Amino acid sequence: MFAPLLAVAPATITWSPKVALVMIVCNVIAIAIGKATIKQPNVGLQLPNSAMFGGMSHGAMLGTLSLGHILGIGTILGLASRGVV
Repeated sequence: MFAPLLAVAPATITWSPKVALVMIVCNVIAIAIGKATIKQPNVGLQLPNSAMFGGMSHGAMLGTLSLGHILGIGTILGLASRGVV
């Protein structure tokens, strides 16, 4: 009964420039989403060159990049299952 479930394994892929590009694009999209939706993105400890990151604080940047990595993982696994990446 459980033998078919044991045979199912997620698609594993190797790191490549395509995978890196997908992750970078997902992080940029998440930064844009965060920049548009966070009410006070510059409250708290500032980044060293905050103008480069749109004036966002450490907390806002960590939050948006965490979302970007979650989006990136889903996108990479989805593209890998379709054979694109």
